[in-house]
Parts: sequence; structure tokens; C-alpha cells
Amino acid sequence: MPIRIRLRAPNGQHTLALDDNAAVSDLLSSISNATALPLFELKWNFPPQPLDPSLYGLSTLLRDTDLKLNGAQIIVIAVATGDPSEQKEEDEAEAPQSQHSQSAPLSLQRKQASALKDTPEVPVPDRGGTMVLRVMPDDNSCMFRALGSAILTDTLDSMTELRSLVAQAIQRDPDMYNEAVLQRSPDEYCKWISYSDSWGGGIELSILSQEFDIEIASINVQDLRVDRFNEGRPKRCFLVYSGIHYDTIAFVPDGSPTYDPANDMKLFDAQDNVMLEAARQLCGELKKKHYYTDTKKFGIKCNTCGWQGAGETGAVKHAEETGHTDFGEAN
Repeated sequence: MPIRIRLRAPNGQHTLALDDNAAVSDLLSSISNATALPLFELKWNFPPQPLDPSLYGLSTLLRDTDLKLNGAQIIVIAVATGDPSEQKEEDEAEAPQSQHSQSAPLSLQRKQASALKDTPEVPVPDRGGTMVLRVMPDDNSCMFRALGSAILTDTLDSMTELRSLVAQAIQRDPDMYNEAVLQRSPDEYCKWISYSDSWGGGIELSILSQEFDIEIASINVQDLRVDRFNEGRPKRCFLVYSGIHYDTIAFVPDGSPTYDPANDMKLFDAQDNVMLEAARQLCGELKKKHYYTDTKKFGIKCNTCGWQGAGETGAVKHAEETGHTDFGEAN
């Protein structure tokens, strides 16, 4: 039996329809999507009482809680996010992988021209195989998908698993991951990163590299810089960062078709500079194809109302003013 919930939010009234198998995380994510609020408080009943479904556990099915949500009206109250200052934006220009936007979760779709028709391949004769790009879906979980494809088995939901590990690590060490680092309270950040449409970036890569005891080498297509997380570990994986998207790099042994990921190798000896150079060369080929987005300057349009502006910062401002979250690159 579907669960129908009415929302009263700063950007208007909404009706949610959730299926009988929806979990607490689905409810929170749906509220965030409908209201364009990354952080919020909930109230319900009369007189209004605080409501915090996350206390039941994000993976708990709504039907297994004692919350009578079907037909309920919930008031959604915006909570300040502690968004980065202009200085933080300048820092991101120098270190663009430090963290994606921490404002409202946005759907930023690349132009069709940014999508590859033919992915480049780099032969590595010294290692008996070829470096190839494995393209991740264009969604706000691409970083988790890319990393998960390298370090998790196919039987696990990499997005849910990795987001949960990040939240657990932050909760274990609130002194390390404090409000100054996260730009919001640890509890708020843990709730935010659990949403399926919250982007992952440098904080998540740093945490997950330590959780799995590997080095993550993230290569920026725009300038071919390699950012290493947890450097010095024996194993390494390669991620490709193209401004608003992450992919992963795989090595295919000679004799195996490069289009088939069945024989992919995605974990490498961290001391093998031949593989590192091949990965950078692959990203160099991507750069020639302009497979990247300059998030400080690129033209952006709102797919909801047609607004056009420049850069991710402009998109965030438009989202805050209108509640629109579906954006794409402008021609």
C-alpha cells in the first residue's frame, strides 16, 4: 500500500508517494528532493511535535517503525548549512577535488558533447595489457560508484555501503571531522551525505582510502594533476575527475576484449609508476577530447525554468532562490 505524505516547506506544498518497501533513507531523500533542502528539521501532529525518522536507522523500512505516516502532514523547516565562504571558493579553484558543493544537492548534467562516443585506450606493453576508462552513470553518486567498482564486489550496493562508512567514520572521530572541516556539524553532515543526491568529494575520498587501507589517486582531467589520498599504502586505484563527474580506470590484460569489464583489474601496486604514467596518459587523451567541465566558468542552464548563468556557484544561488535542482551545461 503506497504511503502518501503532504509536505509544507519553504518552497511550497508537496505530496510524496512512497511505496510499501520504502526505507527511512528514502523518505529523507524524497523530502530533500522535493524541498531542495540539504538540511532540515521536521514537525508533525497538532500542536506540532519534532519528528526525526533517522532515529529508527536509515535502512529501516517505514512499515517497521511505529510512525503512522500515510496521510500525515509534515512541516519542513530549513536548517542553516554553514555553506563555505568566498575564501572556500577560492581554495576550491586551487584544489577542485577538495569537496563538491555542500549547498542544496544539485543534478548537474553534462552536455552531450562532454559524453564520450569512443573512450580512449592506452596500451601498456611493459605490463601486457591496456588501460581503459570505465564510465560511470551521470548521477550525484558517481564518485561512490567509481570507487565502489574498484574496491567492492558487484553484490554490494556501493552507494549505500560507502556513504554509510563515511558517516560512521565521522561519528567515530568528531574531533578530526569537526564543524570547521565539514562546514557543518558532524551530525548534519552525516545526515546529508546519506542522501543519494549528495555529491562526494575530497572528504569522502580521504575517509574511504583509510577505511579500505588503499591509496586513491584521483587524476584531474583539466590539468592532469594527481591528488593522492592515503599515500604510501601498498595498493592503489585510479579515479578520473572531470569537474562534475568521476569515472574509474581499469587495466585489461592482453587477449581480453577491452569493452568487456569481466577481466578488469582496478587495484594496482602503488609503487608501479608505469601504471601511474599510463593512467595520466589516458587522462591526457581525455583532455584532448575536452572531457571535463570548468566548474568556475562553464555556462549552466536550469532545465526547469530555462534560467542561464555561469558556474556551479551561480547554479547554487539559483537553486536557493527557486528550489530548482535540475541543471545542465548551456550551449
